[in-house]
Amino acid sequence: MNPLISAASVIAAGLAVGLASIGPGIGQGTAAGQAVEGIARQPRQRGKYESDGIARIHGLDEVMAGELVEFEDGTIGIALNLESNNVGVVLMGDGLMIQEGSSVKATGRIAQIPVSEAYLGRVINALAKPIDGRGEISASESRLIESPAPGIISRRSVYEPLQTGLIAIDSMIPIGRGQRELIIGDRQTGKTAVATDTILNQQGQNVICVYVAIGQKASSVAQVVTNLQERGAMEYTIVVAEAADSPATLQYLAPYTGAALAEYFMYRKQHTLIIYDDPSKQAQAYRQMSLLLRRPPAYIPTNVISITDGQIFLSADLFNAGIRPAINVGISVSRVGSAAQIKAMKQVAGKLKLELAQFAELEAFAQFASDLDKATQNQLARGQRLRELLKQSQSDPLTVEEQIMTIYTGTNGYLDSLEIGQVRKFLVELRTYLKNNKPQFQEIISSTKIFTEEAEALLKEAIQEQMDRFLLQEQA
Repeated sequence: MNPLISAASVIAAGLAVGLASIGPGIGQGTAAGQAVEGIARQPRQRGKYESDGIARIHGLDEVMAGELVEFEDGTIGIALNLESNNVGVVLMGDGLMIQEGSSVKATGRIAQIPVSEAYLGRVINALAKPIDGRGEISASESRLIESPAPGIISRRSVYEPLQTGLIAIDSMIPIGRGQRELIIGDRQTGKTAVATDTILNQQGQNVICVYVAIGQKASSVAQVVTNLQERGAMEYTIVVAEAADSPATLQYLAPYTGAALAEYFMYRKQHTLIIYDDPSKQAQAYRQMSLLLRRPPAYIPTNVISITDGQIFLSADLFNAGIRPAINVGISVSRVGSAAQIKAMKQVAGKLKLELAQFAELEAFAQFASDLDKATQNQLARGQRLRELLKQSQSDPLTVEEQIMTIYTGTNGYLDSLEIGQVRKFLVELRTYLKNNKPQFQEIISSTKIFTEEAEALLKEAIQEQMDRFLLQEQA
């Protein structure tokens, strides 16, 4: 069950279908529309409905791959399998009213969905139809379900960070705009929480977010939507949802609907973030469809890793130990690396990763050693405090300036004198103190993207002042 974050300056080609796209004029005027204009006027052809959203149609010899076909009861389908004596069609609906021998007609149009900015803040299904009870969505444009992806020459290498608001990710497993990152882990280890926190952190960053829920419980999707609404994130977010009880064909199409909507904004020169939660449910739906269409049933699940640019591994052991987000930094990977970090983050994050790696080795060794020298004990104590500063509450993302301050405070030993239980409380108070009393620190980082000597001096001063105040409060 692996949500997939795609921070897209360039998103993969989309696949999506909407009943609203079957109106007059859509598909006409294009080369494809002109080439098949005569198909819709042919005599209706007959076929039979097989099972589970799949129909086999005989007589549509000139239908195109991906073309929309219409059944007698108005149900729309997509021609996926073009065989010598029949056409395999997946239905965009339950198909309860379709009978063997029903007439089917080709529409002459390639499947597409309506797109517009009016979709922001809405919850829709895989057919791009609203399911939030707030009325219809007006759209004057549409996008094909099969859009060609930009060529390699027109792409730029990843150079700009997409901040998740989570210290462990932004400092050690950075995600850049244009990167695909897999979030992998056991059930109930916080995968969806990482994804939704990333959406919350895009507020004010001019990033359009698309959250695609595939095969999730309706109650889980409602909880995510409520969380986004309460924090004002639905203003820049679209939710595409197909619940666990939806037909396999619609669960298969949901990610492509999300991708088509994200591409619409991408080609309007806006950054987009798309989250698939989770692709394994779509893979199951695709296998089901493929077997019914008598196709090979698709990739094995582990191959999801090979189509991404890194993975964030969430550990059940860390989660149960109270370390949340439960990110196992040692086996998590970002293949983009520091190219997706601002210089200020690079300056402080390198030391953090090294010290945590050394701590992990020492911690394993310390379980079998009875006598440890003072230096080793100090290193273990430092590592425990660094691990503590990586903990974050859900729906509480931090700005990059706050992350830099937090990491610097830990790696330079300022937390060593505190008890482990005091670390998070001190850091919360330090962030507030720095924001209220040293606003120049945040201004320097946000404007220059560099951790300058002036910024370091301001931070040292703030840490010392807040430490004195904090220790007095604790003694009192």
